[in-house]
Amino acid sequence: MGLLLKIHPETPPLRLILKAVEILQHDGVIIYPTDSVYALGCSMNSKKALEQLARFKGIKLEKARFSFICKDLADISEYTMPLDARVFKLLKKNTPGPFTFILPASKKIPRMFDNSRKTVGLRVPNSNILHDIVENLGNPLLTTSIHDEDDVVEYTTDPELIWERYKNQVDLIIDGGYGNNDPTAIVDCTDGDINIVREGIEPLNW
Repeated sequence: MGLLLKIHPETPPLRLILKAVEILQHDGVIIYPTDSVYALGCSMNSKKALEQLARFKGIKLEKARFSFICKDLADISEYTMPLDARVFKLLKKNTPGPFTFILPASKKIPRMFDNSRKTVGLRVPNSNILHDIVENLGNPLLTTSIHDEDDVVEYTTDPELIWERYKNQVDLIIDGGYGNNDPTAIVDCTDGDINIVREGIEPLNW
């Protein structure tokens, strides 16, 4: 059975953040609140955890399209090719925030993924919990949303229900209060233009 940590979303205690980091450093897979829906993730550098994440989603790791959770805009720049001024300005206006930006991938994408991967989803959530985890971990998280099996409700928002459903499938669940039922917006910035692929919980700030 996994561990349950209740962490205050505004003022997360360092000792609890470090416990989450320790689990991630030991190939752990965790569930956590974001600034949109609850999500599942692991350290970018753990192949064992990434394989578990892929099995959880029922896909092959090489073909996985998990997004990267970064701590800030500078962190994003490590994993993407140089951005033109318009795209950089857009990212600066909307990070941190509930947006996933599809950008040209740099060579720093983990080698366990398909080497032909040309794009990467990157985001900086407006979440003190995730900022502190990524900062203390020292590298991004690979992340994917948790979808509900309900035909009406797409995402589970209640951390107690998440605990009951996934406590035997992951190493840690962070209870940061109720989540949202609306995902991030997905913004494709790879073809010289800016296209909103999916509307999200907040409108894009142009």
